[in-house]
Amino acid sequence: MNIDELKNVWNEDVSQETPEISIEQRNKINLPLEKMRKNMRMEFWFVIGVFIFSFIVCAFCRPFKFQFYITVLIASMLLVTIFFFSKFFRLYSDISHPVLKTYDSLKDLIMQFNLNKQYYLSYYLSFVPFIVCEMIIVIEFIPWRQPMSDMKIAVILISSVAVGLFFLYLSGKFWFHRYYGRYIVHIEDLLKELKK
Repeated sequence: MNIDELKNVWNEDVSQETPEISIEQRNKINLPLEKMRKNMRMEFWFVIGVFIFSFIVCAFCRPFKFQFYITVLIASMLLVTIFFFSKFFRLYSDISHPVLKTYDSLKDLIMQFNLNKQYYLSYYLSFVPFIVCEMIIVIEFIPWRQPMSDMKIAVILISSVAVGLFFLYLSGKFWFHRYYGRYIVHIEDLLKELKK
């Protein structure tokens, strides 16, 4: 086999493995991507609003020790949020200017979505320790008519962690599916169409 034949065989194999995405298919992909970008922006501004509101409420908390603990807790939550939102921002940048010319580039985009789905669920679950800290602060600073027993404190903490973990996991899955998951499914369906 000479060099020209080898080049032709090579080009045929590559073109069969990575089909090109037509302009019509790109337009079908851009609509869900635009909706995802819009939802990401909305969620970003919502989270900023929540943190601003939280810090304002902390400013009015008394006594100082309680205010200090709550402020440190919210600042820690903010650091965790900044870490995860930096990951989400990378995805936001990638889908703002997608280079979707081949089947493989679309597969890479789906892989990024699946990775960010795991980040998203991890983000929600990372707030479980904060729930525990909030419960400890509440138990310590709320005046009770009679002192609580150690067993009652343990039951409150364990049940709040169990309920909090379950609630955060479900709300994270629901929120992700509502604002991102259904669009990812739409793009995955287009990927299956391309494969055929």
